[in-house]
Amino acid sequence: MELELTLNGDDATLTVARSASLLDALRRAGYTGAKRGCDTGDCGFCTVLVDGDPVKSCVQPAVRTDGAAVETVEGLGSQDDLHPIQAAFVDNAALQCGFCIPGMIMRTKGLLDANPDPDEGEIRESLSGNLCRCTGYERILDAVDDAAGRLARTDDVAADGGRPVPERRSCAGPAPGGEQE
Repeated sequence: MELELTLNGDDATLTVARSASLLDALRRAGYTGAKRGCDTGDCGFCTVLVDGDPVKSCVQPAVRTDGAAVETVEGLGSQDDLHPIQAAFVDNAALQCGFCIPGMIMRTKGLLDANPDPDEGEIRESLSGNLCRCTGYERILDAVDDAAGRLARTDDVAADGGRPVPERRSCAGPAPGGEQE
């Protein structure tokens, strides 16, 4: 059967078996960012957004996404132009093997789209369905908090994804006509 959906902002048609999971349909179509972990919905490695809500695609029947908007990690940034959430995970060293990270990032996007300023408890609750066997979670929590800050800022950030340097701490020397601190 054919599914008509919006995939990462583009109209898409996927040909799927009636019994296919959304994860199978996405991977067969070349979207391999969502990872196959437990196949039971317990690990969250396969998390994608369906109509803005985080969904574990390994247990989501593909046929239920006909007409839906599906977002995968491929729809965020690119290697050369990371999305602020991806940049926050990299800058906070919130990944080791990286296998769980696409699901963590998509879960984070769903959280921050719904709640741009979550507290630590809300972040922990949101990520509770996504497992990581490498990091111990503290850096992931830091990355989500950092991502919320990055998305809330309207000022420019450094090209490397870092934070802007306050003018008074600039190492460029004194401003013309000014004294160096």
